[in-house]
Amino acid sequence: MASGFFALLDDIAALAKLAAASIDDIGAAAGKATAKAAGVVVDDTAVTPQYVHGIAAHRELPIVKRIAKGSLRNKLLFILPAALLLSQFAPWLLTPILMLGATYLCYEGAEKVWGRIRGHEEHTVSFAGTGHEAEDKTVASAIRTDFILSAEIMVIALNEVASQAFLPRLIILVVVAIVITVAVYGVVGGIVKMDDVGLALAQRPSAVAQRVGRGLVHGMPKVLSALSTIGTVAMLWVGGHILLAGTDTLGWHWLYGQVHHLEEVVHHGTGAFGGVLGWVVNTVASAILGLIVGAIVLGIVHLLPAGKKKTHA
Repeated sequence: MASGFFALLDDIAALAKLAAASIDDIGAAAGKATAKAAGVVVDDTAVTPQYVHGIAAHRELPIVKRIAKGSLRNKLLFILPAALLLSQFAPWLLTPILMLGATYLCYEGAEKVWGRIRGHEEHTVSFAGTGHEAEDKTVASAIRTDFILSAEIMVIALNEVASQAFLPRLIILVVVAIVITVAVYGVVGGIVKMDDVGLALAQRPSAVAQRVGRGLVHGMPKVLSALSTIGTVAMLWVGGHILLAGTDTLGWHWLYGQVHHLEEVVHHGTGAFGGVLGWVVNTVASAILGLIVGAIVLGIVHLLPAGKKKTHA
């Protein structure tokens, strides 16, 4: 009887070790999948603060909270089930869908660049106003934009764990969805309240606090402008890189091979900084590809009746 009890304990210990190893594997895979989606996360973080521009200060965080809830709902209730079904029954569709989303990102990035060339931003969003209706419009618009970025994030993450069994894949994607949403909207919340922190510091008796506070108040517009630029570059870079890798996956190896060859030449020919400079080459090439593809799509869209009407509006 005692030997049976100890054998049972051994079995429990073995199961516990197996469970711990599985948790470690899931954690590592979730971390890898999250890192792969980092480019779109940068873009998501850069895009979102514009939606609270012009909103009363006391409503900024509640609006960010509502957008974050909508983002998590997008990921968990709509995108995740669809992505899992695809990965289970039609995994060959993942690369084309990923490339379709990447093309949209390139289009958005190219449109922002074109807006700056023309002297105005085409997607500057401001529903500044009062009342629940204006706030609801702001939140709805932000959640719509988030849906595209969230879909891209989740499909990128799914692509990294497509070889996992169904249950680990599900757990990993849920973890990725929660971690990314908390990270993005936590940072966004900090960004949009930074000017209020600056005002509070500027009113303190300490000269140092006042200087820091004034610096934050005057510096935040520049930070937001820089974030907008980073978001545009991230759209083009991420979109272009997904297209570059996707063409290789689909069997069109020439373009990816050329970029990879150039990256390797720089990597091995520049000494200690080879790794960084090789990454820069790949990133710049991806961004250029993204800009070219985005410009082509932008031109096509502007030739359509709806695009012409938007251009002349």
